[in-house]
Amino acid sequence: MRIAHFSNGGAARFGLVTDDFLGIEVLAGDPLHHGVERTGEVLARESVRLLPPVASPSKIIGIGRNYVAHVEELGNQVPVEPMIFLKPTTSLIGHGESIVLPPWSEHVDHEAELAVVVGKRAKDVPVEAVDSVIFGYTAANDVSARDIQKRDVQWARAKGFDTACPLGPWIVTPGELAEAGLDIEDLRVRGGVNGVTKQNESTALMINSVRELISFVSSAFTLLPGDVILTGTPAGVSQLSDGDVVDVEIEGIGKLSNPVVGPVF
Repeated sequence: MRIAHFSNGGAARFGLVTDDFLGIEVLAGDPLHHGVERTGEVLARESVRLLPPVASPSKIIGIGRNYVAHVEELGNQVPVEPMIFLKPTTSLIGHGESIVLPPWSEHVDHEAELAVVVGKRAKDVPVEAVDSVIFGYTAANDVSARDIQKRDVQWARAKGFDTACPLGPWIVTPGELAEAGLDIEDLRVRGGVNGVTKQNESTALMINSVRELISFVSSAFTLLPGDVILTGTPAGVSQLSDGDVVDVEIEGIGKLSNPVVGPVF
């Protein structure tokens, strides 16, 4: 299933994206909390505006430096264990919404990432049980003010400013990926700007695998339904400017696109 969160002029709702991607079948309630209850009402895709695919996560958890080539391109050292940081929920935007460059930064980068959506309350989950707590997967852009990240040392401002977490376009369930013959530990992650590919790598080259990350994060935090875990970005990050359009495409999941507005550096 591909589960979208959307608005069509009224209250935000959830729906199933049709196989042809031309429509969305409305669901009754939030499937994270109430299960998938179909209504039979189908809306034309062009009549809705996609929202971040999770309505109200208690937290957005990022993982830093999880691909060796990305660590090297920024001149850092490979971490001994996963590097965890948090992005506020106010940084969330959906597919098509604008990334607004902050006036206090002179260098903002895109970071294409696979994101995991947690499906149930979980703490201290062993790696072999991780699949039982996953609701689905989506695409994320861990937008980062690189100069501020270096200046502040801690990453809250650099990665947490408003619009710094595009997420979408929808959630793809594990069953959907399995039916397509895709393995979450070997998915292609692509990031591009203005139609030019900048990042192109497989999750197979993560330092810590998707399942290892979820297990590790659950040892630090109690995970709640709707929480989002960003799993790290491949090499190829580049600076964004006013007027750019940045894409994140995850194999088997879809393409997240966002225009960029703000100061030109």
